[in-house]
Amino acid sequence: MTIRVRFAPSPTGLLHIGGARTALYSYLFAKAKNGKFILRIEDTDLERSTKDSEIKMIDDLNWCGITWDEGPDNGGEYGPYRQSERKEIYKKYAFDLIESGHAYPCFLTTSELEKLTEQANTEKKAPHIYHGKYRDLPKAEAKKKMDAGDEYVIRFKNPQKKYTLNDIVRGNVTYNEDMVGDFVILRSNEMPTFNFCCAIDDHLMKISHVIRAEEHLNNTVRQLMIYESLGVKPPEFAHVSLLVGEDRQKLSKRHGATSVAQYREQHYLPEALMNYLLLLGWSHPEEKDIFSLDEVANIFDLTRFSKSPALYDIKKLNYFNEQHLRKLTTEQLIMNFDQVVCSTSPYHQQSIEWKNSLADLFRDKIQIFSDIEEHLKSIFSNVIEKNDEYKEILSWETTLKISQYLDAQLENTTDRVTSVQMQEWMDYLKKELKIKGRPLFMGTRVVLTGQGHGPDLNKLVPLIPIENIKKNVKTSLT
Repeated sequence: MTIRVRFAPSPTGLLHIGGARTALYSYLFAKAKNGKFILRIEDTDLERSTKDSEIKMIDDLNWCGITWDEGPDNGGEYGPYRQSERKEIYKKYAFDLIESGHAYPCFLTTSELEKLTEQANTEKKAPHIYHGKYRDLPKAEAKKKMDAGDEYVIRFKNPQKKYTLNDIVRGNVTYNEDMVGDFVILRSNEMPTFNFCCAIDDHLMKISHVIRAEEHLNNTVRQLMIYESLGVKPPEFAHVSLLVGEDRQKLSKRHGATSVAQYREQHYLPEALMNYLLLLGWSHPEEKDIFSLDEVANIFDLTRFSKSPALYDIKKLNYFNEQHLRKLTTEQLIMNFDQVVCSTSPYHQQSIEWKNSLADLFRDKIQIFSDIEEHLKSIFSNVIEKNDEYKEILSWETTLKISQYLDAQLENTTDRVTSVQMQEWMDYLKKELKIKGRPLFMGTRVVLTGQGHGPDLNKLVPLIPIENIKKNVKTSLT
């Protein structure tokens, strides 16, 4: 079997991270099986679909590292790959289904449908049981009404029997005969409905496997009916777990950032986001957590999915980002710092050597690039937070000696303190003034930086402007 899988987003907004996960699963499955990955744009919702949304979705997918073999931008032998450009195909199939007795034109007006729905609600019955008024209208009579200009939709004639889906993730799923009624496949404006065009396209594009979220499970019965009416074998389905927030509800805006674009704006690493999303519902056969897409491209399959909802945890995503961030070169770190640091920060006036030292010092102390802003405050800020710890350390007799010594050493210093100087000072304080351990390290840090804790002093102090160091020392003496 030739593996052909697709991702079919609707361009009605930004690319949701749940959609990105679906695309990722499909992309990796195609890669692992030497198959084809297809991007199809489902833009039949004319009121909500926009070209701008399509462009942004494609851009976000590329940022994620997901590429496709066939799509609206690179073509392929099964195009067009935008559903809005395939209307005549759907229309032909809809009328073919009328001819074969699997569909019929329905002339129910909007007001009639509203009355039927009201009646169904009163009787506590499903509205669709009343939608079959024109189900058995003779074709000749239906044609007369159509020729006369009566408005109509085309409904699929439900065979009214049970269907069973053998889903790769869910196992056997049975749909009762009364689950759906005679559903619309072509609207009055000749635009197809989701389930109809989805099934037609998957058939014509020779899709072998459909990987999508669990929320689409109920749609599948309609698609099974359409495949059966066409006399074709349906693709294999894998309905993966939903993404949920901490409240166990479907992931939405109330849980925080939910679009790929938002994570791009916050400068997350695409490889970290993809690594994390991949493990939300799928597990590595070697139980690894941190890896690149290339590392799983040959081992990904559809047997390691979980049925349980996948909890989306931003703290875990930050951890994944931290692990991938640590693998970056110093040059890559600096490039990202340049982008996230406020344009007015003194950071941008520093030398490349200074930036190299900063990146190497804080590489293991940040989870996302914007975390560097807080560390820069400790370097460039002239404000000391005189908290209880600061006051306690200054009250030590040894700290006063450190302040007096360093103040004298800095009196004629105009250049930055070097790591060599820093070590010489520490050696003098230890050997000559007999200050050791906690009083030495915490006292020196508070005097030079105004803080009780932080990274290696020998690496930090050379980054701090000399005027700030002098001010910190003078403050410790007052």
